[in-house]
Amino acid sequence: MMKNVAIATDSHSSITPEMAQTLGVAVLPMPFTIDDTCYLEEETLTRAEFYAHQRRGAKIATSQPAPADVTALWDNLLTDHDEVVYIPISSGLSGSCQAAMALAADAPYAGRVFVVDNGRVATALHVTVLDALRLRDAGDDAATIKRKLEAVREDMCIYVAVETLEHLKRGGRINPATALIGTLLHIKPILHFTTGTLSAYKKARGMNRAQDVMIEAIRAELAGRFAEPLAQGRVTLLAASSASPEATAAWEARLRREFPELPLLCDQLSLGVACHIGEGGMGVGLSVSPE
Repeated sequence: MMKNVAIATDSHSSITPEMAQTLGVAVLPMPFTIDDTCYLEEETLTRAEFYAHQRRGAKIATSQPAPADVTALWDNLLTDHDEVVYIPISSGLSGSCQAAMALAADAPYAGRVFVVDNGRVATALHVTVLDALRLRDAGDDAATIKRKLEAVREDMCIYVAVETLEHLKRGGRINPATALIGTLLHIKPILHFTTGTLSAYKKARGMNRAQDVMIEAIRAELAGRFAEPLAQGRVTLLAASSASPEATAAWEARLRREFPELPLLCDQLSLGVACHIGEGGMGVGLSVSPE
């Protein structure tokens, strides 16, 4: 008999409450500490409020959800579902994934809650949730969904161009002197995100050139390790932005022109990533759907 499987994630997925209701998924809001006050993404903290705090130089830190909040979400879903597939932020970026796995290993969740760690965040996590829904609707149980999602763990890449180096400086990723020089020269660093790791990729003079560099990188990825899944129709183009709605729409439109053959999923960047990227960032990536 086919099991009734719930799909859940956290707000690092860029899935808004409105999207969650439409999709029929549960989204756990992530906590932020801003000047020693705790807020929950999209629940007690809007995107506009977050960026207003960031612009004024507030001390912002992400934190893990409380175990009781995680299990309360699961308990609620298990009242009318046989199983839960929970897909949190990558274990390479947060300890919340390992904490959830530990909770799911014990009664009453063992064998009923399956925590997926396929190294994703932001739009890449969003598309994983969509993949999970597709697999669920095709009849897969929770254990099979977890196995298939984790099988494509490495089949993802993201490139992000940062408008300002200030937030990377605050996070200790670059030194203040480098940040000052970069600002004076209008240098936009481009970061490369793979499964759970964030590293420097290239630098560009100005955001337009940074967009060019990212598009060139995506073309190279499609011609290289993504060539086979591309031929199989299993590649989704991902886009994310912490810029204005107008700039985001322009970036999305450009990507549709550059890659008309690919399905595109575009989101506002989740606040957990925007905490480090800041306003004005642009990202593009690729994700392979499980077979």
